[in-house]
Amino acid sequence: MFKNKLLSFLSKVCLLVVIISVFTVFTGCSNTKTLKIGVPNDGTNQGRAIKLLESAGLIEVDPNAGYSPELKDITKYLYDIQIVPTKPELLPSLLDDYAACIINGQFAAANGLSPSKDGLLVEKQEEGSSNPYINVIAARTNEKDNEIYKQIVNAYQKQNVAEYLLQRYNETYYPAFSYSEFTNDESFVNEITNYTSSKENKTVVKVGVCGQSNEQWKAVQKNLDDENLNIYIELVIFSTYNLPNEALNSKDIDLNAFQHYAYLESEVKAEGYDIVAIGETLIAPLTLYSKGSNSLEQLKEKLTKI
Repeated sequence: MFKNKLLSFLSKVCLLVVIISVFTVFTGCSNTKTLKIGVPNDGTNQGRAIKLLESAGLIEVDPNAGYSPELKDITKYLYDIQIVPTKPELLPSLLDDYAACIINGQFAAANGLSPSKDGLLVEKQEEGSSNPYINVIAARTNEKDNEIYKQIVNAYQKQNVAEYLLQRYNETYYPAFSYSEFTNDESFVNEITNYTSSKENKTVVKVGVCGQSNEQWKAVQKNLDDENLNIYIELVIFSTYNLPNEALNSKDIDLNAFQHYAYLESEVKAEGYDIVAIGETLIAPLTLYSKGSNSLEQLKEKLTKI
């Protein structure tokens, strides 16, 4: 009898072990933490970020959504992630808390981030009028043919501005206009960075920008001065994207230079602004950054595949 009781007890223990093992297998995933990925919360850049996450192999997106999909256009999550729309200027500060963030060039450069050194994946962009993500200088529609504004656009689309953009911002920005190959020259960068000009006896043009990475305008100012055009660029720095177009439309500034074609189009459509692009400046690809992962493959290893 003792032997039978012992066998019965051992059978129950074995059954309990099996049940616990099965329970662990089937509930293990439910204990896995969903990891957050921050993306810009403005419409067009959020769409670009969603496309970048698709390129990374983290999600699938409805192909009919085109260049600017929304969250609702995500058809499948391939990994257990939560996409968190966030103000673009706050994304760099969230890298300590989130698995990754998609950050645009302006705010990446301002926080010392380089796409080639720090990025896991960089958005692919090409020059050309069909690219909706080329940044532009915008003016009020009734002033789009203003000769002073045309001279500013011309002064921007010069070789020295291209060289400064590429050297000063270390791949964060690329010129959206033609330029020749060149050799890096630190003294040239320092010369432009330290360039100063006086507004005395000059026509002052207020240009609205976002972020702190706008020193290429010193090269533009130098070009204007070298040609004795008597134009002085006064930068007006805005903290958020929604302000420069409002300021331009209400005549608080003369031009702005912070946005791409797609964002400008969406703002004009949504807010009824009477403003238009008058010249192309730069291309600022979005980049996927992470402090906890050194590669896209490493990031995926930390995520739970669905």
